[in-house]
Amino acid sequence: QERLVESGGGSVQAGGSLRLSCAAGGFPWSHYRMTWFRQAPGKEREGVAAIDSDAHPNYADSVQGRFNVTLDKDKNTMYLQMNNLKPEDTAMYYCAATSRTGFTSVLGDYNYWGQGTQVTVSS
Repeated sequence: QERLVESGGGSVQAGGSLRLSCAAGGFPWSHYRMTWFRQAPGKEREGVAAIDSDAHPNYADSVQGRFNVTLDKDKNTMYLQMNNLKPEDTAMYYCAATSRTGFTSVLGDYNYWGQGTQVTVSS
């Protein structure tokens, strides 16, 4: 069964760090582009960081220089290292996979979604 499972969320103070994990299984995920999205209460889901099968990353301006997305193909896992967290980073974080070529933030382009992991940053 196809699945994406996120973990690693939690509560931290501003300036702190967290590392999120997204474990993939049940589909040839190494051929997919993987993306971290987040959704804050009352806001639309937005793309945060993406990575292709060649490990080329792409970041939203709001997290550039603070977040780092990586792949571990041996573990079928994508990571999001989040540093210097800010209260505005508070959201539910989701990982998703798309078979489309090229980076996309269109939600309908994604074939698989995880259930999400909550990140809360206090000031």
